[in-house]
Amino acid sequence: MTPLPRLMVAPTGARKTKADHPELPITLPEILRTAEACFRAGADGLHLHIRDAQGAHVLDAGQYREALEALRHALPDMAVQITTEAVGRYSPSEQRQIIRQVRPDLVSVSLAEMTADDDQSAVLAFYDWAAVNEIAVQHILYGAEDLQTFSAMAAQGQLGDGVLQVIFVLGRYSDGQQSLPADLDPFLSWMAGLEVPLDWAICAFGTQETACLAAAAGAGGKLRVGFENSLHNADGTIAADNAERVAEIAQVISAGQSRPVAFA
Repeated sequence: MTPLPRLMVAPTGARKTKADHPELPITLPEILRTAEACFRAGADGLHLHIRDAQGAHVLDAGQYREALEALRHALPDMAVQITTEAVGRYSPSEQRQIIRQVRPDLVSVSLAEMTADDDQSAVLAFYDWAAVNEIAVQHILYGAEDLQTFSAMAAQGQLGDGVLQVIFVLGRYSDGQQSLPADLDPFLSWMAGLEVPLDWAICAFGTQETACLAAAAGAGGKLRVGFENSLHNADGTIAADNAERVAEIAQVISAGQSRPVAFA
């Protein structure tokens, strides 16, 4: 099963438009150009959202296959993870179906969304199918309720065997979605008591994105950066493009590897 990339870029997301930033990639050619620039800047993975002709978030098997093939051809050494984000448009059954149709190497799934229809047999069948087909499912965890659900399901072996992939979303429900490094602390405490091995990453919102990612890197986590979550560099300026954000976080990783980082 494909492990999480060390530094994944999330360049588009489901909600932002070019009104938020003119360099937000929407079309497939724009995504390809952005992926190439981010790979050169240090990203070894891409979190992929696609849009329809009107620019709206969409889960579409044909578009996903086209994008995955184009990215595989252009950047064979860059891992690509698709999303099943609902954005209020898709049911859990539709989200599960898109994964079955596309069969990606990696997929990002909100545990809360995936279990929202209370169809436990369908949920368990999906996770069994994903494990058999060696699809790396990264579970999006927002807070205490998600952590409790994940713990219970993982303890019963319902999410698969071996190392499980997660991403902690810092500050999702904070005022103005402004994440802080301290938002990582509850997740670290939870992991300390978990008996299931994790391949974990974080993402963060707002002006403190770089500081949050630096804290996670120091704690041994993997990182997701990009315009989906924040447009800001560490100095408060707006990044010129996603590659600029990747380059800054690649420097954070490099600095952390060259010297020890202590956290209280």
